[in-house]
Amino acid sequence: MALDQLLRGLWRQRWGILLSSLLLYGAAAALVWNWPRSYVATAIVAPSETTGIATSSLLTPSPFLQPSLLDQRPGGNFAVYLAALRAPEAAAALARETPLLAQIAERRASLPLGPLRRWLGLRLEADADDARHFLERHFSATPSLTSVTWTLELVHRDRASALDMLERLHALAEGRVRETLAELAGRRIQALEARLRVEPDLFLRNSLFELLAQQQRAALVVAADEAAAARLVSVPVVEIRPSVPNRPILLVLLGLVIPGAVILAVTCRLLLRHEPGEWPAAMPWRETTDPRPPPARTEPTLTRAPTADGAC
Repeated sequence: MALDQLLRGLWRQRWGILLSSLLLYGAAAALVWNWPRSYVATAIVAPSETTGIATSSLLTPSPFLQPSLLDQRPGGNFAVYLAALRAPEAAAALARETPLLAQIAERRASLPLGPLRRWLGLRLEADADDARHFLERHFSATPSLTSVTWTLELVHRDRASALDMLERLHALAEGRVRETLAELAGRRIQALEARLRVEPDLFLRNSLFELLAQQQRAALVVAADEAAAARLVSVPVVEIRPSVPNRPILLVLLGLVIPGAVILAVTCRLLLRHEPGEWPAAMPWRETTDPRPPPARTEPTLTRAPTADGAC
């Protein structure tokens, strides 16, 4: 099929395309407008690499293993902090200390999919795996492109629950790092004290006393510093009005996508239903014909020029 034939076919069905686009856009816009919206709780944190105990050098065996200045990946205690935010222990703590499981079960049992789940015999109760999946889908940690800060965001339909869960996640991850450092310093102190009890060499005892002082300082910093891995640049806050999903952007995207999808569907339909002799018969301008009959063709006759006596 030629391009001009396809364009003329689309032009003939322009009113059907317009009506279909309006109907589909209205249905999609109604779905977007009535979709339940969620609140976003936000906090801004920065790596707490300001004290000796809070840096990764305490856990690095040698200086050449320090991360490069060109490496933008998080390292040290802050990397442990980010991993602890999404760990199964964090999901289990949310399931144990917050009404997350009850909210998931209530949402499953509500309309419009609740009766369908009951009819199909699907599980309505929530468990720890559901809490972990919720954390994977609704929690994000995004690094800033202009600074060393990270933005933590948690999306939830209940405003108070969003703020409470984000605060608990930060406290849980920070407590996990602090607990690990305290245990490490405590084990080192015990090992050094046990070695000092049996070491007779004076020079070795002086070195062991220096190491013991370092570990005691580390234990003191862990107990005194309020931020061992991540310092709060902005305390957790939650927005007043829900913003997820973003209705204006979705409506604009639907206005661009739906007409294009309808035109594509009509184009495929025209290409699939086209027959070789259909378009020329329906398009009289394709081949113009003259209604007058063609002139009759006459055979030429040969004649001789007359002679001087008048004979031919």
